[in-house]
Amino acid sequence: MRITIKGQVTIPQTIRDAAGFHPGTEVDFVLGDDGLVRVIPSDRLRSERAQALSHALTRLRGSADTGLTTDEIMALTRE
Repeated sequence: MRITIKGQVTIPQTIRDAAGFHPGTEVDFVLGDDGLVRVIPSDRLRSERAQALSHALTRLRGSADTGLTTDEIMALTRE
């Protein structure tokens, strides 16, 4: 498989079928820590990011106890 001068690659039909890629499917390329590139549907990436953010916020919920009022915290962020 070669990359064209325009940077295009043809994804084999068997891979497209297995991944559920159809004409018009928006995809993202994600470079992993191991150097491998994953091609995933854009909506799945958004879903994964939203899920990760939700999980992080759930873990943080109720963990901040600064003893400051909201106005005091806002004043600190503006300094």
